[in-house]
Amino acid sequence: MVRPCESVGAMLAAACNVTQPTLSAGLRHLEAELGVPLVERSQRFQGLTAEGERVLTWAQRIIADSESMVQDLATAKAGLAGRLRIGVIPTVLPAVPRLTRPFAARHPAVQVIVHSMSSIEIQQGLEAFEIELGLTYLDNEPLSNVRAQPLYRERYVLLMPAGAALAAQPRVTWTEASALPLALLTPNMQNRRIVDAAFHRVGCETHAEIETNSLVSLVAHVQGGPWSSVLPQALIDVLGVPAGCRVAPLVEPEITHMIGLVIADREPAAPAARAFMAGAVAFAEAPAR
Repeated sequence: MVRPCESVGAMLAAACNVTQPTLSAGLRHLEAELGVPLVERSQRFQGLTAEGERVLTWAQRIIADSESMVQDLATAKAGLAGRLRIGVIPTVLPAVPRLTRPFAARHPAVQVIVHSMSSIEIQQGLEAFEIELGLTYLDNEPLSNVRAQPLYRERYVLLMPAGAALAAQPRVTWTEASALPLALLTPNMQNRRIVDAAFHRVGCETHAEIETNSLVSLVAHVQGGPWSSVLPQALIDVLGVPAGCRVAPLVEPEITHMIGLVIADREPAAPAARAFMAGAVAFAEAPAR
């Protein structure tokens, strides 16, 4: 029977494509070279020591800088190539092609990888060099140690079944919306926290009968009724009003939040990330459509 510590060690070794004895020997050699313990050792794997965590951070930075250097040198020789990883909050995902299409047209040799992530995960991903860019809120729970490029203001609408009592209204107040059976994103999503704050601002509580972390699931629940949902206007602009539904702007008050790109506040930035940010400036300065 494999003991827990052996199981973890085996998984780590497999992830590194080496045998467990080779991994252990490599760690001990690195500890001897650096003069500090990197791994907490006992009968069970306890994780990294404080020194090990610092070494991990440096190693991630070295790998990221090495990839950026190779990309930068290749750019001077044959044009921009490589990969670009972007973390995007779910409510903004439908708008991402407006940025990736022109970027791909200018830099066809760059592979763009888009990850659906919460704002907290974007912060962690930037710090751990797992993504080069994030697309998130800039003025609500802002990220730290980043440089930002504002893109557009997110506004909110109420998506309702076509037969809902408020479906004929050109606008719906937040107070009116609070009385409806609602399907909303889960509380760990920043958009949900924005919605909760909006209801609280008008003295109402949020009563979500359905909670999900999927925008597709929200729309499906509204289409089948009896629920309504609060969604970003940009989502409707891109996808259109779903069949069997009606949309009305949410007012009294009209609430907006700035959406933008973020990049870790360090130099040099990856060439692909710099190029994408430059394209985003043009996007932000373009007349609203």
